[in-house]
Amino acid sequence: MMCEGANIRAKTQLCALVLLICFMPICQAFLPNFWSRVLTMSWDSYTHQYMTEQAVLNITIETLTKIMEDVDSEELYTGLGRGFWHAVGDVASANAAMDFLSATRSDPIYHFDSERVTGATEMLREFWSQTVLLTKSKEYQGARQRLGQLFHSLQDFYSHSNWVEMGQQAIYLHLLHPKEPAVPVASEDIPTCAECYRYSCYNNFLEQMIQQTKPLLTTGYFSSFPVKPPGKCSHGGILDSSRHQGAAGGINKDSTSPLFSPHHYLHKEAAHLATTATLRVLQDLRDEVGPKSFLRLFSVQQPPALVFVMDTTGSMFEEITAARLRALSIIQARKKSRRTSLPGTFILVPFHDPGFGPVRETDDPHEFMLYMEDLIALGGEDEPEMCLSALQLALTHCPPLSEIFVFTDASPKDPHLHGAVQALILEKQTKVNFLLTEDPSLKGRGRLLRKRKKRETLSPDRFSLYSSLSSVSGGMTIFTTKKDIHKVSAIVEDTTTSSKVTLLHVDSGLDSSKSFRLDKAVMNVKLHITGQIIHCQLISPSGSSQLVPGSDGPLVVLDSSQGLYRISLLTPLEIGIWQVVTRAIGPVTFNVLGDSSLDFLYYFAKEANETHPGLRKIDGSPIADTPVFLVVAVIGLSSNEDASFSHMTLLGPNGESVLNVLLNSSSSSWSGEELVGYIDSVPRMQFSLCLSGKDGKGNLLERVSTEMIQPTHVQMQVLSAPHLVPGHSSTVLFEVFNHGPSRQFILSAEDDYGYLSHHEKHRNRLFIAERSSVKREIELSTPHKAQIGRSITLTLTVKAEDSQDSNYAVVHLTIIPQEQDTSPPVCSALRVESVCPSLCSLGSWKVSLVAKDRGHSGLAYAQLAQGEGVLTLSHVTTTQLHEESTGVAQLPLLQSQTHTSESVEFNNSQPSGTEDEHESQRSKSIRVMSREAPVNISEWSKGKLIMMFYSSSCCFPQAELVLWDRAGNMRRCHLIASQQRALRENSAPSGTSQPLVVLMFWVHLTLCVFHELS
Repeated sequence: MMCEGANIRAKTQLCALVLLICFMPICQAFLPNFWSRVLTMSWDSYTHQYMTEQAVLNITIETLTKIMEDVDSEELYTGLGRGFWHAVGDVASANAAMDFLSATRSDPIYHFDSERVTGATEMLREFWSQTVLLTKSKEYQGARQRLGQLFHSLQDFYSHSNWVEMGQQAIYLHLLHPKEPAVPVASEDIPTCAECYRYSCYNNFLEQMIQQTKPLLTTGYFSSFPVKPPGKCSHGGILDSSRHQGAAGGINKDSTSPLFSPHHYLHKEAAHLATTATLRVLQDLRDEVGPKSFLRLFSVQQPPALVFVMDTTGSMFEEITAARLRALSIIQARKKSRRTSLPGTFILVPFHDPGFGPVRETDDPHEFMLYMEDLIALGGEDEPEMCLSALQLALTHCPPLSEIFVFTDASPKDPHLHGAVQALILEKQTKVNFLLTEDPSLKGRGRLLRKRKKRETLSPDRFSLYSSLSSVSGGMTIFTTKKDIHKVSAIVEDTTTSSKVTLLHVDSGLDSSKSFRLDKAVMNVKLHITGQIIHCQLISPSGSSQLVPGSDGPLVVLDSSQGLYRISLLTPLEIGIWQVVTRAIGPVTFNVLGDSSLDFLYYFAKEANETHPGLRKIDGSPIADTPVFLVVAVIGLSSNEDASFSHMTLLGPNGESVLNVLLNSSSSSWSGEELVGYIDSVPRMQFSLCLSGKDGKGNLLERVSTEMIQPTHVQMQVLSAPHLVPGHSSTVLFEVFNHGPSRQFILSAEDDYGYLSHHEKHRNRLFIAERSSVKREIELSTPHKAQIGRSITLTLTVKAEDSQDSNYAVVHLTIIPQEQDTSPPVCSALRVESVCPSLCSLGSWKVSLVAKDRGHSGLAYAQLAQGEGVLTLSHVTTTQLHEESTGVAQLPLLQSQTHTSESVEFNNSQPSGTEDEHESQRSKSIRVMSREAPVNISEWSKGKLIMMFYSSSCCFPQAELVLWDRAGNMRRCHLIASQQRALRENSAPSGTSQPLVVLMFWVHLTLCVFHELS
């Protein structure tokens, strides 16, 4: 089914999106991504995304230019490869996520807010050391995550501080280089700003803050936490509640809009310094790890990883031999055509029964061939093997966008891993191909096939899990024979070049007619058809036809084997629509590949509606029957190529058109063009994507993304993903949302190194009410001798018992060295209630807080050092979080969720009726009285969040809580009844600024009408 454009009216291009703009909130940092500029109407603002992408691109081109001589820069740009742009997307996404994740978006440490300069600087240096560690350990995905987080905080410094206003022309080197000179930070009792009652605040810094001789650093306070001392600067902007408190106004330079940035007139200066600092980090990283490791970090010009999952039981001699020969052929071809010294990644995972692994991973082709030579077909007498366990290992170790080839003649012995394997396939956008030398429809197999001791009657559909996984991934399942396995394995060479693009991928059956489009940018086209083909005819755009099998030419050459037609189109290629007509027995898969640099990447996103405007990437599968944005990045276009892309077609399982989505330019400087479309209701059925556009001469262009997207009514969101420290336990907190009717779900967790306890891995039943959610937490225990720098992949899956609704979350955790814990605990106010009449004895005030140790030691002691009230400590429950934080600004460490019901241990093997009992056990509280000795809460807190409630007479309006962690670090938390003022003012701006938001809406609507009339 072709994905040509439908008749879509141009007015949808702007008007369909304008209604989403009206009630978007203020940002607390440089705008996260391209969509933020639309939401704030600051079209010329520099975003975190733009600065990050441009810096990575510039340093990458600079590095390649030094390595490769006499290569045109335009050729370098278009040849960076799909893997590079995916890696850049990883960094940019991790950067923007700091504004969206509940654990980071409101914590001043991550944004250089509220004069938390010392803590933010320490965090920056942690990000740097972890980035270097992970890059040197070849854990590139984790390294990109840390690098993106580092960039966000670093870039925020120049927007949120007074560095620019000091007149500084250079970056602040001390942030990442401790030996460089430091500028002192203004203490809490030093006023920093003058009053400003306008949207644009000029010269509102006090003289001592910007003087050239002995300047002081400061950053703006945002919202209600931490409480802003009198005379301090605010972040500013129409939705920052602290801007009304003295000193009124603000100092942020996040955008060019005075509505959002009081110092908007210095935005470009701040962005220039932020970009320079980002470039300096990349240069330092390249110097630290070396140019080759730097290029590998960003998958520059690297072909897809070559990944073999090999059954090594006694019947697999022919398959192992075929894989060796294909690997050698690929390595030799890459050596001849290699433009850089980076041959790619090679991974081998053997399996049999009952064992699987170890993973053999290398970037040395010679070493990989030694691994292949060491494979021996030996043993294994019963039919099922540990295939999915080996495939899971391969998926956790391979880079994104890989091609995996599984050679086996046995069904899986571990079908319970199907959900985890499918989650990893979708998360990494990796294709999986199964080459099976046992066809259940064939009788009397060759004499070399082992005689199996059948423990049970073998089902004819015992390979259905393989077919399901290959279909979801966009790969193929080929049933062939040992005689033909060498010819069939040629698909390995066909699909593992860096410039391969997909023009058609569809499953079908019986009689079918499929079509695909060729354009001038495509070369070396191959068509793969799997199944038992009776008749096949190809028809060119000019009407010429050829039957296969038959004599070669005039259109194609056929390489036929059992289970596979491998068809090569002859040159010169005819441009236009080709047709393939087939008759077959049973299911058939069509796959058309060609060489081209032009391709696309995509993700689904929701508008952020917390503290930052922008589009937040959706993890896992999109939710059916709900609106969603589709963000598309077109890659491989050179600057002198004129092409436009109008729409994306959602294709059903058989290639039929389901929905056309109009694409609008984002004005982002991605690799040529970044586009955004809006789907008002995600279809319930599975679909893939087809991008349609035109080149500069009006010729149609099409590219296909082959993985099957599976909309669902259940969602998973990871709320906290800590580091792993040898000898310590770490807890991952996540939430499961049910967007459908009340029902039971099955929840499971898997990790690739066995750090989950045995009972954590078991499937657990979970009841979730209609349009509600529950929170769960799981614990991983890291061994004392765990390898520093290793990444652990935790795969969480959830599936409804009564339907196919399922979803997943993949969490990458890093083992970091156990260094001395110097980070004190933190306490965050959730809510203050103060009813204090003139006669203080007749009133009382209350405050609820959450405490946590920011280091790895855990909370140890708590003391009420000042105050005449009572402090009560209890374990955190989701219900408490929701009740205490409703209507209050989002605060560090926590985020209230609209539909939450409970938070208990992941281990829930007992009936659900006992959950209240577990909740009761965790809610046991500790009372702390004034001036008592510190109370030991070390064992009781178990390293988790704790809730604190303080109540006192209005005659004693202040209190002080002191917290210690096990390393002896101390934090004093000051409680005052007047905090209510700040919290109360948090809701005021939404009312006072509503006319401005409405005005923004009408401006956009006017533009929409003007656009339509023109």
